[in-house]
Amino acid sequence: MWDRFISGVTSVNDFINGLVWGWPVIILILGTGILLTIRTRFLQVRHFGDSLNSTIIPAVKSIGKKKEKDTRVNSVSQFEAFATAISGTVGTGNIVGVVSAILTGGPGAVFWMWISAFFGMVTNYSENVLGLYYRQKDKKGNISGGAFYYIANGLKWNWLAYMAAIFCVFAAIGMSGVQTNKISGTISEALSRATAVENSQTIKLIVGAVVAVITAVVIIGGIQRIGKVASMLVPFMSLIFIVMALIAIFMHIQNVPGVFGLIFSKAFNFQAVGGGILGYSFAQVIKKGMARGVFSNEAGLGSSVIAHSASETREPVKQGLWGVFEVFFDTFIICTLTALMFLSTFDLDALSADMEDSVMSMTMFSQNFGGFGTAVFSVILPLFAFTTVIAWSYYGEKAVGFCFQWMKEEKRKYVINAFKIIYVVLIAASAAIQSDLVWAIDDTFNGLMAVPNLICLIALSGLVAKITKNYFDRKKGKKLEPMLSAYPELNEEFKQDILTENAEMK
Repeated sequence: MWDRFISGVTSVNDFINGLVWGWPVIILILGTGILLTIRTRFLQVRHFGDSLNSTIIPAVKSIGKKKEKDTRVNSVSQFEAFATAISGTVGTGNIVGVVSAILTGGPGAVFWMWISAFFGMVTNYSENVLGLYYRQKDKKGNISGGAFYYIANGLKWNWLAYMAAIFCVFAAIGMSGVQTNKISGTISEALSRATAVENSQTIKLIVGAVVAVITAVVIIGGIQRIGKVASMLVPFMSLIFIVMALIAIFMHIQNVPGVFGLIFSKAFNFQAVGGGILGYSFAQVIKKGMARGVFSNEAGLGSSVIAHSASETREPVKQGLWGVFEVFFDTFIICTLTALMFLSTFDLDALSADMEDSVMSMTMFSQNFGGFGTAVFSVILPLFAFTTVIAWSYYGEKAVGFCFQWMKEEKRKYVINAFKIIYVVLIAASAAIQSDLVWAIDDTFNGLMAVPNLICLIALSGLVAKITKNYFDRKKGKKLEPMLSAYPELNEEFKQDILTENAEMK
């Protein structure tokens, strides 16, 4: 009976997953990115310099400098909001996922990953602009925003907003399990290699319990603590990975020109050819590459905008530019380095789609750096996974809050706390689970989040263009009424905040 039930669930999920990550939604994601790119007049190209100059560059310069905290709102800094958002996107998918895409789609999948990221930069930008424009603030100064808010208040389709929130809740719960599963699996695999002892379920359960306790301590502190932890871990783990990847690539520098040649030549391979990794078709190449790009940077899913909406900035476009850099960093830097490291390290003729992506990812490090590489990988991947866990806990919390916004605040707190408890318990319980179905179901809910969000982005694309033009026209000196919030009273409050801030800077 149980086997039949699992078989039925698997069949249903496989069908839905095929639709969610199939051609219709992939085309919808790409089409939305193209539409937004046209309506913003290729913003990711024209204002890429502005993105750097108003995001990561001033953030680096401000390191060590104390800034007076705005006590009127429970918000986080622009960088902390970015770090929280990117901790949810920069995860196991940037390493293991890219390896999987190459194994199943060939080197050409990397090219289509870049294409999805190019248009994803403006998609993520648009999500952040709408997220800040339609975010809400309660009496205690708590700020809430996300796709479900701009769907409900911008598109005025409450039913679609609730669907987006429900999908987000289930995706968050699933994410807590699959990421912890990857943490426990990686650590136990590393211990197995180091001690020649078979993987132990006990070790996995201990790892799961430790992750659960640490996660509980972090998420109890809310977005402020999540933002601080993410802002410390994300730069650390990203820098280590970038340095090691660059070293590995330079160790095989003679292979790099050939790697780029393979990426571009196999991107348009219209016929499948036999033999190992080269047994792929053009359709598979583009699908694997674009699906992996979207899954990695989450542009179009409507997830990272939840973290960005908690930013202290009053200008939607300013936080939108963080979204441009987020996708650039996630895909064009982290994912690209993974692809180059993998393709320059291994002989492609000796690879096949049947190989285990996580094992090959660890082998990629061990083959280049020996036992030290295995040890570093065993630190990096769990950190990537852990930061994803804490980011998605916040996404789920905000989605639950939206679903029960009709409740009084005191009662709604109990529901949110119940979600946090369930989230933490499932972290510990999932550490030793060996189920591809759990991964597949979470993958499906991630994709389902995208559909309501993309519909809204298309419908409100004109508003995104209008807010963008308003901001850059004001920067040029034009006297215009700022478009900071969809709500007049909040727009006026934010406008006064900007005037006060500008006066203090003079």
